[in-house]
Amino acid sequence: MVSERGLQVLRAIVQDYVDTHEPVGSKAIVDRHQFGVSAATIRNDMALLEDEELIAAPHTSSGRVPTDKGYRVFVDHLAELRPLSGAQRSAISSFLSDPGDLDELLMRTVRALTQLTGQVAIVQYPSFARANVTHVEFVHLGGARVVVIVVTDTGRVSQRVAFLGEELTPEAALRVKTAIARLVTGKPVAEAAAAIAELASTEPHIDDALQTVARIVGEELDDFRQDRLVMAGSATLARRENDFRGSIYPLLEAIEEQVTLLRLMGEMVADEHGLAASIGRENASFGLTEASVLTSEYDATGTRARVGLLGPMRMDYPTNLAAVRAVAHYLSRLLDEDDTSR
Repeated sequence: MVSERGLQVLRAIVQDYVDTHEPVGSKAIVDRHQFGVSAATIRNDMALLEDEELIAAPHTSSGRVPTDKGYRVFVDHLAELRPLSGAQRSAISSFLSDPGDLDELLMRTVRALTQLTGQVAIVQYPSFARANVTHVEFVHLGGARVVVIVVTDTGRVSQRVAFLGEELTPEAALRVKTAIARLVTGKPVAEAAAAIAELASTEPHIDDALQTVARIVGEELDDFRQDRLVMAGSATLARRENDFRGSIYPLLEAIEEQVTLLRLMGEMVADEHGLAASIGRENASFGLTEASVLTSEYDATGTRARVGLLGPMRMDYPTNLAAVRAVAHYLSRLLDEDDTSR
């Protein structure tokens, strides 16, 4: 059991180590923090923290650094998150204002978050499995080229250029659009995808244009049902490579493949504020034992998803948690406003 002063000493070690990247000694704690006790007393507190495996000595006769268990206790006992400055909040609001569509909004989100924190920023697309297809647009560009657009009631929009292999008359283009719209409009994404698949299997003799457009719409609907992430800031890992004892390759691989991060984020348990942190060895089953992942939930018209950060364990947890929470709030508000305006 760690005493209250022991927790204060741990906070001091975490804060100083994050700031300086140097092991922290008892004299430095006495000099930088107002504990009102001697360096010998602080050394005793540090010895107890070391017995609890909350801090460790990276080298003989050196100061101490937090362990992953120490970071966990530090995060669990945060009295409050470090508030973002007015300039930071203004930057978030400006960066996320007036996006063209959901894809652009999420891309802006990760760019803003990585600029704020210097970490890899992650945002999870809302699950569109329960979304409804509101309409299908079919723009005839002339000749054999068309643009196929699929829109859901959660704001997801896809558009693909299709080459149909034959020149269409305006009447033929309208006929294809009407046939596809009749199949999918007003249906949940899963049902719409099933209807498209059934068309392909039960109507093998449909004309080539309808078959091509049906295939494209089916592929887009399947894509809507897949969980995926948008990320930015991967280069920050290379700049902070000294914060990792081993290779950063497992982190780069997780970013590349996304499946690992999706599974990890799906298993993280949020607190009453929607915040969650997974630190060090807590990520062992995902191969990310030297990384921390911080997330906050946002609301996308009734569907919950997460925005977060990935980085080394040596990070500014109070500021980074405040940043993901603030960005999540902005996302929820923007998506709610967009839903209300439709």
